[in-house]
Order: sequence, then C-alpha cells, then structure tokens
Amino acid sequence: MNFLKHLNEPQRLAAAYGEGPMLVLAGAGSGKTRVLTHRMAYLISELHMDPTQIFAVTFTNKAAAEMRSRVQQLIGDLCDWRYLERDLWVSTFHSACVRILRADIHHLGYSPQFTIYDDADQLSVVKACMKELNISEQMLAPKAIQSRINKIKNEGEDHTTYKSAFGGPAEDAFIRLFERYAAVLKQASALDFADLILLTVRLFQTNTNVLRAYQKKFQYVLIDEYQDTNRCQYLLVKLLAGTRANICAVGDEDQSIYRWRGADISNILNFERDYPNAQIFKLEENYRSTKNIIEAASHVIAYNTERRDKQLWTSNAEGS
Repeated sequence: MNFLKHLNEPQRLAAAYGEGPMLVLAGAGSGKTRVLTHRMAYLISELHMDPTQIFAVTFTNKAAAEMRSRVQQLIGDLCDWRYLERDLWVSTFHSACVRILRADIHHLGYSPQFTIYDDADQLSVVKACMKELNISEQMLAPKAIQSRINKIKNEGEDHTTYKSAFGGPAEDAFIRLFERYAAVLKQASALDFADLILLTVRLFQTNTNVLRAYQKKFQYVLIDEYQDTNRCQYLLVKLLAGTRANICAVGDEDQSIYRWRGADISNILNFERDYPNAQIFKLEENYRSTKNIIEAASHVIAYNTERRDKQLWTSNAEGS
C-alpha cells in the first residue's frame, strides 16, 4: 500500500476503509479526487476487487477520464488496462445509464437502438408539439417548458405519474404538451438526457432480476460531487448499492451550486438516515488557498444553516 503514504491521515483512513457505507465530506481544495482514486486503487490492489465490479460516477467526461488515468497510474501493471478500458464503469451518470439501457431497455418496451436527443433536439420537439397542439408561445415559452420537463424527470416523475398542483388553461396546456412530447419521443425511439437516468431507475424499480444482476456485478459504488445529485441520481445509486450498501459518496454541501437544475442538498445532509451505519470522514485541510482566503470563506459559509460542521484550515501562508 505504498501509494497511500502520500495521503494525510483522514485521506488515508477514507481510502483504506473496509466494507459498508461511507461519506467523505471534502472541503474545498482538500483532495477529494485523490481520495476517490486511491479508494479505487485500494479496492483493486489490496481487496483484490475486479476493476469491472466497481461502479464510479461523476458529472463530467473530463472528471471521469481523470479518475481513470489516476487509478491506472496508482496500480500500474497490476491490471492490463488495454483490455479493461472498455469494461470499466468509471464514467458520468449519463454514460453509465446509456450502457445499462442499451443492454436492458427492451424490458421497458423500448428498442436498444434508441437515439439520444440533445438539448437542441429536445427544444425542437417541444416547439413542434406546441405547433401541433396549437399552443402559443405567449402562453407557454418553449425553453421554460423544456426546463420544466427536465425538472420533473430529474425528480423521478414522467408524464404518467406527474400530478400538477396548479390549474387553469396554461397548466392544462402543459399537461397535454408533456403527454404529446413523450409520445413523439417514443414513436421516434428517442430519449432525452433526463430519460437516460429516469428510465434506468424505472428499469431497476420494475425488474427485480435486472436490478439484482447489476447489484451482483457492482460490489462497490462510488459517487463524486454527491451534493450535486438530483432525486433521480440519488435513487439510481441507492438501488445499485442495495442492502450490501458498499457505497462511497464524496462531496461538500458548502459547494452545492446546482439547485437550479435539480440538485438536492438533502441527499448529502441525510446520508446517515439512508445508511444508519455509515462512517463519516472529514477532509478539512485545504492545500489550494491561503490562510486569508480560508478564513474569509469560512466566515461567510458559517451563515449557511443547511450544512455540516467542518473547520477548514491550511498550512499555507496568509497571503496578501
């Protein structure tokens, strides 16, 4: 375990933790990516875990590529990465869900050769449906409708389960539009980005055999930037972790900036509610900033009422 010697004590304890749920509260600049990658390397080199049995997700392709590269550097020749690369599950949420759906979406009545609509495609469909249903853009703005559809799906709902809390002509028009939008995508054998995660969750919720197969395959589940997960992403990793609950979530509620796109900070705040036996690790040493910056940031964030107690510190100079 020589690769662990470069970690500080909290980082090392988190990276070398055994089985069971764990939450790493990683303050800004405290080395969260280092802990995640060393955790993966530890599972492979010390616990002899097959790399393809680790499910690790983050939010960007760049972050996923960096994780893969760092783990490869840490464990060196222990694995033949030329043959492992295509079988590794170190990716974004959306990429992981595409792989799952290509293999098993037929259980939901969809073709495995589905097309993925990007934001521009999605907006075009919304506008076409509005024209078909004679809904004016003065009543409903297309981009607002697109955003609302995504928000509903990110919360784990779709046109069949969504229950409106509002009334009136505009809301009635939205419901008709939502239903027509879903029908158009289904006819085109297409999914939007939000569908990728939503339908994977639905697949696991409605097909026990498929869920158990993936739970058996993925012995460990690791999530980066847990504070930015939405309801659907939360359900996905919770289903995959199952009763074994070998889940490692890394994040910092103080750095949550994506509520506008559905991020639910309660996912990280209530981690122990979901996993009562969870081990909590705090990374509080900042390697990036000066003392003055740390003190100023800590003073500001202390006014946040929805947070866990963390005391960031640094051995860096005060700065000017």
